[in-house]
Amino acid sequence: MKQDLIIAVDVGTSSLKVGLVGPDLDVLHSADHAYPVSYPGPGCAEQDPLDWWLALRLALVRLSKICPHLRERAAGIVIASQMCGVVAVDREGQPIRPCMIWLDKRAAGIAREVMGGFPTLYGYGLLKLLSSIRLTNGAPSLNGMDPPAKMLWLKRHEPEVYAQAWKLLDVKDWLILRATGRAATTADLANVTWMMDTRKGHEGWSDALVSRFGLKRELLPDIVEGTASPGGLTDTAASELGLPPGLPVFAGAGDVCAAALGSGAVEDGELHISLGTSSWISGFYPGRRLSASEGYATIVSPFGNRPLLIATQESAGACLDWLDRLAGVEPEEAPVGVTPPLFLPWLAGERVPVDDNRLRGAFLGLSLQHGRASLRQAVIEGVALNTRWAWQSVARQKGTKHAHLLRAVGGGALNPVLCQALADCLGADLAVSRDPRNAGVRGAAAIAAAGLGWRASVWEAAKSFDRTSETVYRPDRGRQAYFDGRFKLFIDAYKRNAPWFRAAFERNADD
Repeated sequence: MKQDLIIAVDVGTSSLKVGLVGPDLDVLHSADHAYPVSYPGPGCAEQDPLDWWLALRLALVRLSKICPHLRERAAGIVIASQMCGVVAVDREGQPIRPCMIWLDKRAAGIAREVMGGFPTLYGYGLLKLLSSIRLTNGAPSLNGMDPPAKMLWLKRHEPEVYAQAWKLLDVKDWLILRATGRAATTADLANVTWMMDTRKGHEGWSDALVSRFGLKRELLPDIVEGTASPGGLTDTAASELGLPPGLPVFAGAGDVCAAALGSGAVEDGELHISLGTSSWISGFYPGRRLSASEGYATIVSPFGNRPLLIATQESAGACLDWLDRLAGVEPEEAPVGVTPPLFLPWLAGERVPVDDNRLRGAFLGLSLQHGRASLRQAVIEGVALNTRWAWQSVARQKGTKHAHLLRAVGGGALNPVLCQALADCLGADLAVSRDPRNAGVRGAAAIAAAGLGWRASVWEAAKSFDRTSETVYRPDRGRQAYFDGRFKLFIDAYKRNAPWFRAAFERNADD
């Protein structure tokens, strides 16, 4: 039987999705499985890596029922995943403790300590910042999100775990280890540890940067191309997944790069917005880009190290999910003529354009006229306004294209009210494919298609995606004026409230 299916895996924060993708790169079938996030303490966010593996097994069981000959038709498996997690494993590859996922900010104080110093610029020690930028085109976030601070937290607070660890891996890397028996990562994930030298001709782990954090180089995995296969499925992994032993496993990419490919916006300067639990603005550029003051930069992608800009915001769909859990879904419209309160969407701190884990969410201007519908409208507008805050900086980067449709991907792109609010707030045409939730699956499949030789490159694969069924949201001029006024209030609210949030955070920490 012809091997004509790619098994593309997208490991998100709340669930894992698996798509079966044919030679034309259409997603023929998909299945997903949810798993929890635990919050064991202030600033903590963890997941059990075994939950990801179980989710993969269960999703494949469902797909095997839909596609009875999946085992025989599978040509390869490829993985994309959430980024900036830390999984400590022993020599057998077993997790020693839960994964500290990207939402985990407990190590913020360590990040500030290690990267601080005099003289200070943007919260960093100037010399440390300049050396990190020279080698990596950026620096670890001061909010504790990035892996090195989490690794150092383990060393200081759980020394027995650190001493037992054979490798410290990101989410995708652990799944590849479980599948193939080899510890390998890709350049995009290595770059966001800020311990990889990304200069042309020097690409690889930097001993100097590893030493800055007091970590051991041998804890880090090998760096491979995203289209490479670190190995085939081991006999054990194949048996657990119901797939043939030796099936090629491709190294893939982090979710940002996979979504960029899946959006189809892969020309230099083309941007897209991903709307999931978090959100980001991203696009490929012909060279390095950096905004140290606003916390974003290009990292190297795992395909010839082509620069990929990432401007990440911590909470988007998470804000709507949070409101739905508390207040339920409001079927009625907000009262006519009643302006909703202003919502600050920093429920998990913020990354761009302000790198500060101490910021918090708030409703400003509540009145007795406001009900659940007004709160939902406020949350949608708050996400749109926060996106505009980052967008206005990214849009100024040299080489950014403006005369093209801005594509939106992710589960949040299924919300037409949010998409229209973004179009109005940004003043840009927003295009949504017929299946925006599968952007990561499509992007992962593009990687495997290049690895299998189905396409000449990941770029050719991404350009071949069908765009004939897009929905385009165009800005309403009246609403643009409304959002212009709201944006001024939003920025003023940040300036007035940020000092209070920071003082309250420090006070709570002292208590």
